[in-house]
Amino acid sequence: MAELTALESLIEMGFARGRAEKALALTGNQGIEAAMDWLMEHEDDPEADEPPPAPRGSALGGEPGPEGPGAAAGERRPALTEEERQEQTKRMMELVAQKQREREEREEREALEREKQRRRQGQELTAARQRLQEDEMRRAAEERRREKAEELAARQRVREKIERDKAERAKKYGGNVGPQPSLPVTEPGPVPSSPSQEPPTKREYDQCRIQVRLPDGTSLTQTFQAREQLAAVRLYVELHRGGEPGGAQDPVQLLSGFPRRAFSEADMERPLQELGLVPSAVLIVAKKCPS
Repeated sequence: MAELTALESLIEMGFARGRAEKALALTGNQGIEAAMDWLMEHEDDPEADEPPPAPRGSALGGEPGPEGPGAAAGERRPALTEEERQEQTKRMMELVAQKQREREEREEREALEREKQRRRQGQELTAARQRLQEDEMRRAAEERRREKAEELAARQRVREKIERDKAERAKKYGGNVGPQPSLPVTEPGPVPSSPSQEPPTKREYDQCRIQVRLPDGTSLTQTFQAREQLAAVRLYVELHRGGEPGGAQDPVQLLSGFPRRAFSEADMERPLQELGLVPSAVLIVAKKCPS
């Protein structure tokens, strides 16, 4: 029976002849185990099927001995029996299986390490996104606080403007109010006891209560000085209607309920007591038609 060489053992284990020859040549014919290590490492390498480089030191172009450079020419081992051949093949297959398991374990460890790295990167990305979201929420909260502060400041300016307007109107009216009390005294003189001549006594009120009915059905109620001008009532309505004090809105016109009367721009400069709105009155708001 022919001798079972390392090349034949590799071929019987299922390796292609070209790969087996290349593995033995590149490992220096150091044995079947070294050749198997090379074959396992280059299992998926497409270049493994290329022919091996020409061996150096070969005599007359002859092939080196299959068992290594130390083998004497013509030296041959005793022929193996069929049982020994099968036993050697079994050992080789066990060695191949062991190498395969070692490679699978190594690949599993590498895959586990890659998964750990992927999870670390995912956690870092999640943390970065969370920090970015927190920064955006913080900036939005600061923007809301700034807008609220600006709104409060705007309302304060509106209130101060109202107070200044009231003070200016009171000051302006205070210089012209002297002759006003004398006017009602001359008119009701002939019939002092008549119930229809109550307006003279009503003009002596210091305050008047005005109820203003808005177009949407709601109403505003405010107390004014009897000597304030009707323009103060209009300004109050323009600042408080619609729930947006100080907002830009259409100008309004004031009407008396009964008898029906539309107050003109000239009436806006007249005191409330002179217009007969003391001690209380109901006014109706209508949109002012553009002139």
